[in-house]
Amino acid sequence: MDGSMRPALDVQRVRQDFPILSTKVHGKPLVFLDSGASAQKPRVVLDAMLRMMETSYANVHRGAYHLSEVSTAAYEAAREAVARFLGAGDAREVIFTASSTMAINLVAHSFGRGVMKPGQAVVVSEMEHHANFVPWQMLSQAHGIELRIANVLESGELDMADLEAKLADGKVGLVAVTHMSNVLGTVTPVARIAALAHAHGARVLFDGSQAVVHRRVDVRAMDADFYVFTGHKLYGPTGIGVLWGRMELLEAMPPFLGGGDMISEVTRDGFKPAPVPAKFEAGTPAIVEAVGLHAAIDYVSGIGMEAIEAHERSLVDHAMAKLSAVEDLTVIGHAQDRGGVFSFALGNAHAHDLSTLLDRVGIAVRAGRHCAEPLHVRIGHDSTCRASFGLYTTHEEIDFLAEALSSARRFFT
Repeated sequence: MDGSMRPALDVQRVRQDFPILSTKVHGKPLVFLDSGASAQKPRVVLDAMLRMMETSYANVHRGAYHLSEVSTAAYEAAREAVARFLGAGDAREVIFTASSTMAINLVAHSFGRGVMKPGQAVVVSEMEHHANFVPWQMLSQAHGIELRIANVLESGELDMADLEAKLADGKVGLVAVTHMSNVLGTVTPVARIAALAHAHGARVLFDGSQAVVHRRVDVRAMDADFYVFTGHKLYGPTGIGVLWGRMELLEAMPPFLGGGDMISEVTRDGFKPAPVPAKFEAGTPAIVEAVGLHAAIDYVSGIGMEAIEAHERSLVDHAMAKLSAVEDLTVIGHAQDRGGVFSFALGNAHAHDLSTLLDRVGIAVRAGRHCAEPLHVRIGHDSTCRASFGLYTTHEEIDFLAEALSSARRFFT
């Protein structure tokens, strides 16, 4: 690719911020192409968490002493940072959870059981991660909620006509779909989905676990009702996730977990929940992890989400050209709007064998069904390999992947 077409992001400079990228694997330089599973961490995130633990750690919201006040301020500053990052108007609408999975389970329990009524329906799509599939199956089994599954087109895009048909009878209470597929890289038309859902009286939840990493998110502009993401894919730590929800919905929902911090009063006869967001944050929260997430958000915001998105578009175009040229390689999904996630199959080679062979030359890719078994049934592959990009991914790494796949084809042949 012509250097003049490269986005304005100094990738080599960015890579210096990630200590692990200097690691050797089997004596080879690490080519990390599994950021969709969990991204690597920049030094600023590691330093922020260590500094917190070394200088100002204490439990939050409970202590009337200096360290607790400092720790509480840092924890709540992280909430404010998430609100700004998502374009949310009120930081109280940001709920910290352990992960995207927990955030979706919270909505399935508190909105699904606490607000929705038996006889209503939830719509998901065929391309969902299990985290946005199984909680609704559990809700369906336990609460008499019908689960409807919208189809995916051959291109890997959501079948909007089928989604509209599933909404037509007005019984759907919630549409829960991914913002970006973790298998196909498909970016769904979230504003259009929200408008369609609302026109039929349904609320909408978007799983942004992949999307927030690759492009700017504005929950108000897309007219979402709920939005979830996880910290560890956004260059932050594990153990911290986010649920954003409209205040009127969060206030109407019952608590998800019981215990410390989610109550304002407890008697022998019952309890009174605390206001949002504390109502949904029972127990000691992930304090240090919230600080790490704040540092990660500041890091990507400092680089600029527009620059990150431009870099990724360049990577996607380059990868599509390079991988399409590899003989016997099938790239899964060809959505017009897609992010830096490529699932593929090489001839008759098993995904795990192919992944192992790539690992021998230092390339880390995912192999299996990527927590999306219904989608793999839909696309007709028992398993696939997946290369997923981060802001530190280079065009040269994609070139190396393509060369390694060509070599692997010769090996398996």
